[in-house]
Amino acid sequence: MPRISAATVADHRANQHAALLEAAREILAAEGVHALTPAAVGARIGLARSSVYRYFASTADILAQLVEDAFPRWSARLHAAIAPTAGPDGSLPGRIRAYGRAALDFVGSPDYALIPALQAVGLPGECRVRVDELHGALIAPLADALREAGADHPALRAELAWGVLRAGARRLMPDAAAHDAEPVDAEEIVEITLDVLTRALH
Repeated sequence: MPRISAATVADHRANQHAALLEAAREILAAEGVHALTPAAVGARIGLARSSVYRYFASTADILAQLVEDAFPRWSARLHAAIAPTAGPDGSLPGRIRAYGRAALDFVGSPDYALIPALQAVGLPGECRVRVDELHGALIAPLADALREAGADHPALRAELAWGVLRAGARRLMPDAAAHDAEPVDAEEIVEITLDVLTRALH
């Protein structure tokens, strides 16, 4: 029987699960989705493959659980960024820029490796639906701010604005510079993206 390293079995399982998720996040960021398997995740923290299957049924299940872990955290950051007290003066443009910068910060985090991974792996239908729901939660803070400001069709405007952020995010990826006919440093990309975003919404 594995040694219990917490006050209760439930705490031990929660700690084990958190360690497995962190190991999965590290493998995904460093080696890509093709290296992400239950066995590889277990090996990273010294857990037998048979024990890992108590937590993950498959690679797709690992990805689904990483999404459930990451997206709510980023949603909370985006909500905080666009709160009425955010921005230098609490103005809508300032709040939009703060939201945009928080969204672009996602590119530099290990969680961003989830985006290409989700595109590469066929998730079950119900997982795809859940991913879409969580993606909607990332856009919702922007739509809410636009609604409060009296914009018409705030959800559509927020969805289209997310396209601007996605374009900026793609330009921030390390391999983007190799195909860039007009070299631009990362901070310039962020500032230009935020400028386009703010002009589009205000």
